[in-house]
Amino acid sequence: MTYPLPDLVPAIPEILLSCGAMALLMLGAFRSKDSTDSIYSLCVLLLVAVGVVVLVIPGGQTTFGGAFVFDEFSRFMKILTLGASALAIIMSRGFFRLEKFSRFEYPILVVLATVGMMMMISAGSLMSLYMGLELQSLALYVVAAIQRDSGRATEAGLKYFVLGALASGMLLYGMSLIYGFTGSMDFNEIADAASLSENKIGLVFGLVFLLAGLAFKVSAVPFHMWTPDVYEGAPTPVTAFFAAAPKIAAMSIFVRTMVTAFPTIAQEWQQIVVFIAIASMVLGAFAAIGQRNIKRLMAYSSIGHMGFALVGLAAGSQAGVRGVIIYLAIYLAMTVGTFACILSMRRGNRMVEDIDELAGLGKNNPMLAFLLAMLMFSLAGIPPLAGFFGKFYVFLAAIEAELYALAIIGVLASVVGAFYYLRVIKIIYFDEPVERFEPMLGELRVIVGVAALFVILFIIYPGPLITAAETAASSLF
Repeated sequence: MTYPLPDLVPAIPEILLSCGAMALLMLGAFRSKDSTDSIYSLCVLLLVAVGVVVLVIPGGQTTFGGAFVFDEFSRFMKILTLGASALAIIMSRGFFRLEKFSRFEYPILVVLATVGMMMMISAGSLMSLYMGLELQSLALYVVAAIQRDSGRATEAGLKYFVLGALASGMLLYGMSLIYGFTGSMDFNEIADAASLSENKIGLVFGLVFLLAGLAFKVSAVPFHMWTPDVYEGAPTPVTAFFAAAPKIAAMSIFVRTMVTAFPTIAQEWQQIVVFIAIASMVLGAFAAIGQRNIKRLMAYSSIGHMGFALVGLAAGSQAGVRGVIIYLAIYLAMTVGTFACILSMRRGNRMVEDIDELAGLGKNNPMLAFLLAMLMFSLAGIPPLAGFFGKFYVFLAAIEAELYALAIIGVLASVVGAFYYLRVIKIIYFDEPVERFEPMLGELRVIVGVAALFVILFIIYPGPLITAAETAASSLF
C-alpha cells in the first residue's frame, strides 16, 4: 500500500526555519570561536525571510490529513510570532556581549522554539497541537537556564521545566479523554462528534484538562505560579522573549481549539474561560501593586493582559476573536518596547532591576523617560494610546455577547492595574534623581522609539491592523 506525499506548500515556512536552524547549528559547532555574532545576524535574517514566505503563500490550505492548517488567522499570528522572536534576538545581542556571555546556541534555540510556535498556530488536530507545544517548550526550558553560572537562571529553568511537565501531563490526559469520547483527533471531526453526542459530560472533563494545559502556556490564573519566578530569574532578554512570542502562539492555539473544535459546547467552555479571565485580570491587578522588581512587575502585568485577551475569547464570537488579535498585536509592541527600556537599566557592569532605580530618569534622560512613560500609560489602557483600543475591542465583544459582569470586572481591574503603572511614572519624574544609567545601545533605542511611536500614533491610522484582524478572525468562522 502506498501513501501519497502530503502537500508541503503550506508548511514551507516551518521547513525553511527547521533547515536553517540545523545549518546554523552546524556552522556554530564547526566555527564556535568566531561565529557567534554572525549567527545572531543570520538567525534574524532567517526569521525575516520566513516572514516574507508566510506573506506570499496562498491561504486557505490544509495538509497532513487536516492536521496542519494555513489560513489568514495563522498567517497573521505567524507574522507576529516571527517579529517577536526576531526582536528578542536583536535585543539580546548587546546584553550578552556586555555580560561577556557568548553562546551561539541561544539564537538557534529561539529559532527552534519559533518552529514549535508556528506549528502550534497551524495545528488542526490534537496531535499537531501537542507536537508544536513540546517543540516550543523543550527549547524554552533550555533558554530559561542558558546562563549556567547564574543560580537564579538555573532555578528559573528548573521551575519552568517541572511545572511545564506537569501541565503537559494534564494536557495529554485531557486529549486522551477527548479522543476517547469523540474517536478523533481532528478538530473538525471532534466538532462533528460533539454535536451528535447526547451525553457530553466525558467530553467536558477532557476539555477541562485541555484548558488547564493551555492556561499554563498563557500563564493564566490558576496556572500562573511559574511566571514571576521565571521572569525574575531568567536573563532579561530571555524574559522579554517569554513575555512576547510564546504568549502570542499559545493564545492563538487557545482561540483556534475552542472556536473550531468545540463550537457546539461553547456554553461549557465559555464558563471556564470567563472564570480564568476574571481570575487573571484580578490577580494581575492586585498582586503587582507590592512588587519592587520591575521584571516581577511585568510578570504580573502579563498575567493581567492575558486575562484581558481571554475576555475576547469568552465572547465566543467573530468580534471577540478580532478583539483578541488586535489586543495581541498591541500587547507585542508595548511589551517589547518596555523590555527594551528595562534592558537599558545598567550601571557600571551590572543590570539593575529595582523599580526605585528609575528615580530621576526624567531629568537624567528626558527622551527615554517620555517613551517609557507612554508605554506605561498604554499598558494601563489610558486613551488615546494603543493599549486603550486593545481593551476597548475585547470589552466591546464581551458586551455584544451580553457578558456584562465580565466587562465590568475587566474595567475595574484595569483601573486598579493603572495604579502600579502610574507609580513607575511617578518614580521617573518626581523622585530624587539617582546615578545615571549607561548610554543606551543603538538597537534598543530604535526598538523603544518604534514601539512608543506605534502606541502614540495608533489612533491616527488604526485601519490596517483592524482590517487584517477582521480578515484573520473571519477565516475561523
